[in-house]
Amino acid sequence: MSEVDTTRIAKTVLVIDDERNIRRTLSLVLEGEGYQVIGAETAEEGLAILANPAIPVDLAIFDVKLPKMSGLEALERVRKDDALRDLPVIVISGHATVNDAVNAIKLGASDFFEKPLARERVLVSVRNVLDVALAKRALEEASREQMAKYEMIGKSAAIQRVFHEIEKVAPTRATALITGESGTGKELISRAIHRLSSRNGGPFVKVNCAAIPRELIESELFGHERGAFTGAQSKKRGFFEQAHGGTLFLDEIGDMDLVAQAKVLRALQSGEISRVGSEHVMHVDVRVLAATNKDLGKAVETGGFREDLFFRLNVFPIRSPSLRERVDDIPLLAEAFMHGFSKENGTKGKPMDAEVIARLVSRRWPGNIRELKNVVERMAILSGERVTVADLPEDPHESPFGDADETPEPGLPSDAAEDDGDAGTAKAPPVPGEYPTLREHREQSERSYIVETLKLTGWNISRTAVILGVERTNLHKKIRAYAIKRGES
Repeated sequence: MSEVDTTRIAKTVLVIDDERNIRRTLSLVLEGEGYQVIGAETAEEGLAILANPAIPVDLAIFDVKLPKMSGLEALERVRKDDALRDLPVIVISGHATVNDAVNAIKLGASDFFEKPLARERVLVSVRNVLDVALAKRALEEASREQMAKYEMIGKSAAIQRVFHEIEKVAPTRATALITGESGTGKELISRAIHRLSSRNGGPFVKVNCAAIPRELIESELFGHERGAFTGAQSKKRGFFEQAHGGTLFLDEIGDMDLVAQAKVLRALQSGEISRVGSEHVMHVDVRVLAATNKDLGKAVETGGFREDLFFRLNVFPIRSPSLRERVDDIPLLAEAFMHGFSKENGTKGKPMDAEVIARLVSRRWPGNIRELKNVVERMAILSGERVTVADLPEDPHESPFGDADETPEPGLPSDAAEDDGDAGTAKAPPVPGEYPTLREHREQSERSYIVETLKLTGWNISRTAVILGVERTNLHKKIRAYAIKRGES
């Protein structure tokens, strides 16, 4: 979470009171504790001060009885002003009634107390109100960051189609089934639907159906009563109850047990659930979104998934595209991930060389966006002030011969057909471990070249880095990784 700027929070207090002695008393009390105090004799004068962006005010104290406009009327205006509606306000009165106090609180006053003013009462109230305001600001900042975390990025036709489908289904009550490969962002789609729906003020509850043991899935979804089974030592609310008024996201629903599927279907059809061990039926208001990387149609054919539940979930299907279908989005995603990691670690943003972006675009990415994010994070950790090709991790999926199950091109002999040049004499396959792997050979060669260059420069790191064409920080990392010792042959 980003830190909230506290350098000026809880510093300036505006006192609006037509009694000069009250303004003077509050000024002495508050300034003695380090606050800056601005005085105003009328509500109109006070509102003019609040409207002036050059005079930042952290807290206002309104008297109820003021000439012309009352303090409560001024408070009502403040609450209707978008720029001021979150301003903490304390209301004071010398002739307070219960009705005044009730109205002040209804209009959004943070506190209300009567004259004559007691020093400790004033200081405690001001301190508490400003602490609450600071906490609220920190919470709002955290919420904004959480929202940004689940934003979806992209300009490709594939993701633009998804954006269009999200905007169509989000305002409705329809159930949506999100399909796609692992790592494509199915959870992001579900969160975007929730965020753009009328339920965005309610909870978003995610359930990973594949991570819950089969014998516990029913209890986790619907809850249980104390003593319902061995180990049920207390009553528990299930995920359906927790998501009441919001959205329940059932991830990897293709792995759900058939018995649990039947109960989920009932909950979707009637909105009714029962805790394990209870005969009491509860009604829940929940919108269900589901996701899977499996072909549920085939699972229905083989009996692994209920057909009626499949049709109930598949009201609005959304397919999450693979990264192979979103090649145009790779530069945007990589830059966004790099910016995010820099922000999380409190470091400056690291620019990526054009060659790095080109290499990322050319990769296959069977792990999709999740794999891309992991690679970018690794580069952010390993790189210096900028990201170069030397920081790019080796592609574990790279193969000069394509996939293993591809048919050899015409004229290209298969492994079995290779020989050593003697007719009918097959070459014996190498024994594993007899030769170094390609990676081992490359690392040995790289280590030897670094050592030879260091010897050539008299073990001068800066000159060696220039010759090798790498950053000094990268050279230091490689020296540590290869355990190179000064003076070694």
